[in-house]
Amino acid sequence: MIFRQLYDAVSSTYTYLLADENSREALLIDPVFEQIHRDLALLRELNLTLRVVVDTHAHADHVTAAWMLKQKTGCLIALADAVGAQQVDLPLQHGDVIGVTGVSLEVRATPGHTNGCLSFVLSDHSMVFTGDALLIRGCGRSDFQEGDAARLFDSITQQIFVLPDDCAIYPAHDYSGRTRSSVAEEKAHNPRVGGDANERDFVQYMNAMQLPHPKKIDEALPANMRSGMPADGRMPLEPDWADIRVSFAGVPEVEPEWVMQNQPSVTILDVRDADEIDESLSGLINLIHIPLSQLRARVDEVPRDKPVVTLCRSGKRSSLALGILKAAGHEQFANIQGGILHWHQH
Repeated sequence: MIFRQLYDAVSSTYTYLLADENSREALLIDPVFEQIHRDLALLRELNLTLRVVVDTHAHADHVTAAWMLKQKTGCLIALADAVGAQQVDLPLQHGDVIGVTGVSLEVRATPGHTNGCLSFVLSDHSMVFTGDALLIRGCGRSDFQEGDAARLFDSITQQIFVLPDDCAIYPAHDYSGRTRSSVAEEKAHNPRVGGDANERDFVQYMNAMQLPHPKKIDEALPANMRSGMPADGRMPLEPDWADIRVSFAGVPEVEPEWVMQNQPSVTILDVRDADEIDESLSGLINLIHIPLSQLRARVDEVPRDKPVVTLCRSGKRSSLALGILKAAGHEQFANIQGGILHWHQH
């Protein structure tokens, strides 16, 4: 199985990619709206087809990317039926099985943080994705959004702690950089529900907590009740001057073929050294040569009347040029994917 744990620093959210090596089918758990280009890039670079996107619950601290991913890939949206959200293709119940060819997850209802919290257990019980029900050395709050501390205690102890001790716990969030735990660890060391804690201990602990109102709840909850669809039902605006794809490394890229077809509308900035220049690109208009080592000092020579696409032998050095252009105030730029090596394949 292909497995990746991804992180959104703003909301401290973990997104999980699970895929089968043979079928190349994938599912995403808890995707974040602002990270859609990262997630799509990873799918593309690993040659995976997204079939299902599922949220562990209706989040209060970030907007899900479920609807956007469906528009981009045609995947199905899954969420607990108890949430009652719009745009959901697969309303889930306790005991359901969800997944893709080669990857199967058992659905367990784990309410208490919200009514619609679910945990997903890999078929061999080696992993459980607990959402906000159980965190690493903590758990989700129970003081809003139909929260109920007693229900949360039951969910954790009767649905998660009954899994094998070596079952790896992957939560929806961690605010201290911790990436995973295990059932044995949390049963022994979780300060809220582990050790010898009983329901009374847990409920009184949770009821005594005084936490600030989630900063994004007024934006996130209404949006998540639409599965992340914007209120106007329209896709957010994206750069329209080129067919840009952002790589998993975060680099905006265009294909050489697009540049060939649209070359008069852009400036091509070749950042190779002088001794690398040959006649292979002769005849192109709007082509300028500034070696990368000189670009910071000569960046004002780069025209601002057109978007800029950067070029080098392999596309590596030219990707660094984008940061220099951005720092100089350019707003429309992209790297030519694969550089000259890819260019000559077209």
